[in-house]
Amino acid sequence: MTNSPQHNTPPARPLALVTGAGRPEGIAYAVALELAGGGWDVAFSYLTSYDSRMDWGATPGAADRLSAELAGLGAEAAGFEADLAAPDTPAQLFEAVTGRFGGRPVDALVMCHAESVDSSILDTSVESFDRHFAVNTRASWLLIKEYGSRFAGPPGRGRIVALTSDHTAHNLPYGASKGALDRIVLATAREFAGLGVTANVINPGPVDNGWMPTALKEQLTEATPLGRLGVPRDCANLVGFLCSERGGWINGQLLSSNGGIGS
Repeated sequence: MTNSPQHNTPPARPLALVTGAGRPEGIAYAVALELAGGGWDVAFSYLTSYDSRMDWGATPGAADRLSAELAGLGAEAAGFEADLAAPDTPAQLFEAVTGRFGGRPVDALVMCHAESVDSSILDTSVESFDRHFAVNTRASWLLIKEYGSRFAGPPGRGRIVALTSDHTAHNLPYGASKGALDRIVLATAREFAGLGVTANVINPGPVDNGWMPTALKEQLTEATPLGRLGVPRDCANLVGFLCSERGGWINGQLLSSNGGIGS
């Protein structure tokens, strides 16, 4: 786990940890910027090797670029390379964030990381199935567990937000592992009641963040009542609201923020 360049400011702002912020076109990147603009300091994780094996490829210098953009919004920021498929990584990530930010606890955990490789019931391999559940489900549980064991904020301040998907057909391991993630996060809303932490799940629907072929874009645009595809900023806006004081009464919900597709 390596640490990208940092920006130091007085610790007057709450601290968020955003996972999966490896691509400037991605939702996590937009979420980090939204939180920084809303008064949060931001730690973020990314995994270059994952982006490298996907069709879109890795973006050289993306972590440094995000750190600089966050600093430009007044945030103290730090990026951490982290492979969440390893069971020890969530604890190591929290330890690294706490050390980097002077012992401050994480106030908001926003989980945008994902393993996402299309395959169906008949052609999904055991290796792929296990990796999807290791990253999307087990790592999310362990991150939540680590967050809860370390949380030290006043009741009503803590936030947990996770991104999910309802895409299952021909996307078996991704959809199934995200479905399990939903249940864990919704259980957290009750199990962390004593901490005064809210926990919610967002289903952003199909988001135009660089992975869609043209034909699919046209198909999904036509199927969306608002006549356009979702963009990362749409989801980031909702995350920002949920993490704000105004969003504190929303808890234990699976929220669809998808422009009405499928309705």
